[in-house]
Amino acid sequence: MHSLPLFIAPARFTEPEAALAQVQRIYEASVTHLREALQRFVAGEDVGEHVRACYPFVRVHTSTVARADSRLAYGFVARPGTYETTLTRPDLLGRYYREQFALLLKNHGVALEVGTSTQAIPVHFSLAGQDHLEGSLGPERRLQLRDVFDLPDLAAMDDGIANGTHQSRRGEPEPLALFTAPRVDYSLHRLRHYTGTAPEHFQNFVLFTNYQFYIDEFIRLGRQMVQDAGSGYDAFVEPGNIVTRRGAGQAPGGEAQGSVPARLPQMPAYHLVRENAAGITMVNIGIGPANAKTITDHIAVLRPHAWLMLGHCAGLRNTQQLGDYVLAHGYVREDHVLDEELPLWVPIPPLAEVQLALEQAVADVTQLSGYELKKIMRTGTVASTDNRNWELLPSLGVSSPERRFSQSRAIALDMESATIAANGFRFRVPYGTLLCVSDKPLHGEIKLPGMANQFYRERVDQHLRIGLRAIELLRQERPGRLHSRKLRSFAEVAFQ
Repeated sequence: MHSLPLFIAPARFTEPEAALAQVQRIYEASVTHLREALQRFVAGEDVGEHVRACYPFVRVHTSTVARADSRLAYGFVARPGTYETTLTRPDLLGRYYREQFALLLKNHGVALEVGTSTQAIPVHFSLAGQDHLEGSLGPERRLQLRDVFDLPDLAAMDDGIANGTHQSRRGEPEPLALFTAPRVDYSLHRLRHYTGTAPEHFQNFVLFTNYQFYIDEFIRLGRQMVQDAGSGYDAFVEPGNIVTRRGAGQAPGGEAQGSVPARLPQMPAYHLVRENAAGITMVNIGIGPANAKTITDHIAVLRPHAWLMLGHCAGLRNTQQLGDYVLAHGYVREDHVLDEELPLWVPIPPLAEVQLALEQAVADVTQLSGYELKKIMRTGTVASTDNRNWELLPSLGVSSPERRFSQSRAIALDMESATIAANGFRFRVPYGTLLCVSDKPLHGEIKLPGMANQFYRERVDQHLRIGLRAIELLRQERPGRLHSRKLRSFAEVAFQ
């Protein structure tokens, strides 16, 4: 037997607002049921039977796709049939859900069904961000937790849909979204852990960097821009959910003012907040492709409009100078962290809208154009490796790094860019890379403390301003142009 909240049977809706309101009712009833039972359990009460609550779901059934506009990248189902997904956190994702509901209603002209699913909500995912009720449990009582409540089940949150390997069982609905509700909840909790900030603060445009120097400059500029009434930014959020804002009022996302963390998290995030999450999030992912994959795996569930890599690289051409920019239009993927999810035979194409925005941003900030711009920026292939000391490998032989990079026509090398671009491709998130040459190991110019310090002082501010300018340009694009058909597969899910 199970202790369940009131079951809400599927109902049909032809208005996105009404469908979303039903999702909110089901979700709130479910998490309230779990939270109240968990509070009694932590207090030592015998809650009796197994406590369970389930996610809401949305379903669409269509017998034709004749209504779908062939120019669309998303917002429609691929073929006649029944499609369904579970939903979570309508308080956080409500605007996104409403947009997807509206597109389905418009493009297919059929009602949406919303009801209570059979997918259990793990009790940990029902807790508010700062709640840690189970932390006071003793070892014996903690073991009993799994007997009374549903715990996270990894089988319900794999990435088979995004990877294109998912196969629905006979009679089952086809997926409607890339991520199921448990997968989204899992990533939302991971984002808190890795970045030290609440998911509510993340913005739709994301910058990644591999050096703290960029973060220091972003903090300085962010605080400055928030105080500028004409900037369009309302708040600046730092790890620990420390909020700097113009004027009085609630912190963004409805959360209380945070506190300075005892230590920085593994990949600290900073958020320059704008209305409708149209601002900029910047994350210091540190060094290495594993971190790059980890953070993009989780940010992807928030469905950002674009993410860009701004970092340092090794210049591979003798004609390059320290401080030159590299705009990636292709990638040699020797990072290996996505080999299973995205085989190496999958090309990672450049996205015209992002490429043009980055090139224009370099021109706007440096005040160079045409042939003069070529002096400081080169477009070409970037190689990413998982070996930080690749320079120490033998330089002779058929498989030497130098020979491979030369054959690939690579002009720069780093450890993160290919991973970020490949995961953007995998998760249908527009991506781009603009790197800055900080050393030239093949030509005897290796990083030394004095040289590096001078380089950082001269280039970090300009490089970051280029990234901010690129996002301004991307913000002016329609979401339908950014999330283009280039990122969609044969039988694509309907949700963006």
